[in-house]
Amino acid sequence: MGKYIINGGRSLNGNVKIQGAKNAILPMFAGAILTGESVFIENCPNIVDVENMSKILHLLGADIERKGEGINITCEELLHNEIPARLAKELRSSVFLLGPMLGRGRKAKVAYPGGCDIGLRPIDIHLKALSEMNVKIQEKYGYIYCDASEMRGSHVTLDYPSVGATENVMLLAVTAKGTTTISNSAREPEIVDLMHFLNSMGAKVSGAGTPFIKIEGVSDLHSTSYRAIPDRIEAGTYLTAVAVCGGEVTLEDCKMEHLNAVVSKISKSYCKITEESDNINIIVDGRPCAMDTIDTQPYPGFPTDLQAQISVVASVAKGTTVITENIFEARFKHVPELIRMGARVKVRDRTAIFNGVERLRGAEVNATDLRGGAALVVAGLNASGTTIVNDIRHIERGYDKLEEKLSALGADIVKV
Repeated sequence: MGKYIINGGRSLNGNVKIQGAKNAILPMFAGAILTGESVFIENCPNIVDVENMSKILHLLGADIERKGEGINITCEELLHNEIPARLAKELRSSVFLLGPMLGRGRKAKVAYPGGCDIGLRPIDIHLKALSEMNVKIQEKYGYIYCDASEMRGSHVTLDYPSVGATENVMLLAVTAKGTTTISNSAREPEIVDLMHFLNSMGAKVSGAGTPFIKIEGVSDLHSTSYRAIPDRIEAGTYLTAVAVCGGEVTLEDCKMEHLNAVVSKISKSYCKITEESDNINIIVDGRPCAMDTIDTQPYPGFPTDLQAQISVVASVAKGTTVITENIFEARFKHVPELIRMGARVKVRDRTAIFNGVERLRGAEVNATDLRGGAALVVAGLNASGTTIVNDIRHIERGYDKLEEKLSALGADIVKV
């Protein structure tokens, strides 16, 4: 299973290079099967979610080859139209394959996806969107059966700006006859990156980053080499780590514009953050201050994927911080572990009230999900004494060489 052993209390100093964005790369993997030609995705981290997605693509008939920091994908022929439960349960992002499988082969059988247990993440919004493009859908025995033999471009209105549903419609619509429009689309940077990726393959997508996306269907897509954007969630995780440990760190190859909501909050907590080219520099000298209120929202609001990490800053900040989770109802599972480390927190429904303590204390804790696990690592870096973080398989779903990068910054952390 693996664990991290952390002796906290050290400041963090130096440079750290930010990996390619997991949440941009996984839908690109799905999009790679839309063509029979090779697709090379640069800046691809060596993480468990990428490994699991590679297994699924290989099962469908793709050849996968890692070349340095990139991965080459070639799917000359789609050999299967089914994603079995044993693979789907490991990876929430397997749902992204519905659109490309239907776009390439017109039929798909997909088990309900898994991933982190952070609350209900129904895929009804995906299915409703696909059905608006005349995809026939049946659900039975834990599988979703789809037939897109009569699919066509259409106007799709999302009830909620879901990232996954927006990406699924984009991936299906690029090869559908006619024009598809998506109203109330998600606006995340990963959506914009998927548009650029698909357009580099010959697609005609416009409007990503706004609530209205337009896709003109094309008959074929072709080979491409594309570099994914940096991972704003990994970058935000390092910002919170420096905020609670102190020090001076430069995050290399990341974009401040993708982190405005996070930087705004952390800057209010006694941290100096500046940008130079594609680097972000953070200097922290002293204990952070309370951040008043934080509400998770779809982009450009505060990201739910950094709620757990910012809660560690709130745990040791001077004063009271109130965090409300509006995206996933079960995303405070890290809080009982923080309380074991001395945090003073009260949770009611989707709101957590943090009364900051001067410093956390080491304890043995368990990672129950990806981002909550990363938050416990951040907490361990601050804590006095030794912290043991168990079940780090969750963390390794999204962070490449986390212990090595933190060690290079001066942290005392080892993986066992």
